[in-house]
Amino acid sequence: MRLKDTPQPLYRLLVLSHLLSARIRGSIALATARALHEAGLRDPRRMTEAAWQERVDALGRGGYRRYDERTATQLGEGAELLTERWGGDLRRLRREADGEVSELRRLLREFPGMGPAGTDIFLREAQGVWPEAAPYLDAKALQGAERLNLPTDPERLVGLAGSTGPAVLAAALVRAAVDKEVAEDTLRRAG
Repeated sequence: MRLKDTPQPLYRLLVLSHLLSARIRGSIALATARALHEAGLRDPRRMTEAAWQERVDALGRGGYRRYDERTATQLGEGAELLTERWGGDLRRLRREADGEVSELRRLLREFPGMGPAGTDIFLREAQGVWPEAAPYLDAKALQGAERLNLPTDPERLVGLAGSTGPAVLAAALVRAAVDKEVAEDTLRRAG
């Protein structure tokens, strides 16, 4: 699925970034994001209006049990923040940052539970629709580049990628960073 620069997909990316940043398997974070969506918790208004227990139950259905109570609270508080400060629209947060990636990072970190890892995940994906963030190749992406014996300078990597967009490049590099077999297979094919 391709990310759209509209409120609901950006919010869903924010929630997914939050879930993926915990010390939990990526497959569980994805299943949990689906469970939240299926429970109707697709936008900040619905997330805020949902009872805390509804959020806990949806997180549990996705397999996100270890952090479910804390995460349910953080998602509710984050949805309130987004609604009150930016009218439920992350594009307003983007406008407030005025093209500054460091300011985007700072503002995203204001969401409860969004630390450096969650912020990196969000910006790696959002750079596809927020070009001012590109190229966003964080430490995890650069770790993948190193594992693939590629340069670790973001501009050089983007140059080597040719017409491949920075978001796609970042995703591929992160996959190589987190999955040794992917990296080894890629090196075998290239070699």
